[in-house]
Amino acid sequence: MRRLSLLIVFLLVIATGCAQQPRTKVQAQLAARPLVILVSIDGFRPDFLQRQRTPTLKALADEGVRAVAMKPAFPSLTFPNHYTLVTGLYPDHHGIINNRFKDPASGDAFIYKDRYSTANPHWWGGEPIWVTAQKQGLRTATMFWPGSDVAIAGVRPDHWLYFDGAMTPNERVDHLLRWIDLPLARRPQFLTLYFDDVDHAGHGFGPDSKEVNDALGTVDAAIARLVAGLRDRGLYDQTDLVIVSDHGSAATKPELRTYLDDVVPLDDVKVDNYGVVSTMTPKPGKEAAVDAALLKPHPHMSCWRKGELPARFHYGSNPRLPPIVCVAEVGGMISTHEYDRPGRHPTRGEHGYDNDAPQMQALFIARGPDFRRGLVLPEFDNVDVYPLLAHLLRIQGRPNDGKLAPLLPALREGSR
Repeated sequence: MRRLSLLIVFLLVIATGCAQQPRTKVQAQLAARPLVILVSIDGFRPDFLQRQRTPTLKALADEGVRAVAMKPAFPSLTFPNHYTLVTGLYPDHHGIINNRFKDPASGDAFIYKDRYSTANPHWWGGEPIWVTAQKQGLRTATMFWPGSDVAIAGVRPDHWLYFDGAMTPNERVDHLLRWIDLPLARRPQFLTLYFDDVDHAGHGFGPDSKEVNDALGTVDAAIARLVAGLRDRGLYDQTDLVIVSDHGSAATKPELRTYLDDVVPLDDVKVDNYGVVSTMTPKPGKEAAVDAALLKPHPHMSCWRKGELPARFHYGSNPRLPPIVCVAEVGGMISTHEYDRPGRHPTRGEHGYDNDAPQMQALFIARGPDFRRGLVLPEFDNVDVYPLLAHLLRIQGRPNDGKLAPLLPALREGSR
């Protein structure tokens, strides 16, 4: 009987060892490749950190690295910049040139709020990092990142959701944590999280409003919930958190508004977009008259032929871009008298302006095992985030417009 008991114990030890070996192997892999979470706070200007509404973000910056500012790509709009962050390509190169635009060949429209128009993979050039990561054996999960609900190159993230604006920040965090709670062999190693509260408040009430301050507090509390969730799971110190925004926000001023119908006869042009960035095509036979009207100095608007925009914009070569691009002065808008008829309520905060404008600058904070502590980086371009993410994930990135060099000082010696 004693021999039988010893045999049973021996077999249990062997079985336990066999069961633990794969788990130990996965844990070793995770330790060698930290969890990477990319968080976007839409419309968060870096100076918002000084408003005393974001203690969690401040603590993360103190424990890690922040930038004085991150320069968005032009135009400083949501969809172009979110896709730039995950491809490392300027909008001119990845093809999402605006929140709304048309394909000149087919006439099809890309409308950022229309799931059915954005779902066509042909709009999305380049290769987002979740596709590259999955091709190299990693698992990914995305929470509402623009483009992540599209089968780009035939691939979607392992876990993703269609955008649902009714899902609260806390619900978004809880859903992401449930993905992290998957068994180790299925747990995503790269995840994204997206918050739009600050941007909505900025549009509706202006960047200096109480509503924006309240939204800052709401999002900060959600990030605190994420940090607590990672701590509870013993993953906080194994996670590289990279927190960014796509652009900033500027208060709009009615006196800076440009009425396009005061500048050029609207019958002479086909206008694709109004707003901060207005794009248009002269009608046949009207090219010279339209050029003469638009391509001259205006009080609160600048216009260029598409191939003649300032080189620093990295914008103007994509075939989807119409022949003329006009950009409002910061705080201004390009509109028509018809659009501004009584009863309409123009936005009080906007973005899309010249990406050199201080009000358009974006947020960058990073904290985790790969990052140094208490470092403040000078301003850098947001295309540089992509090579950083590829480095953190230990994968080979695709060709891109970014450089890792500006962010190398942020990395610990062992991570370099």
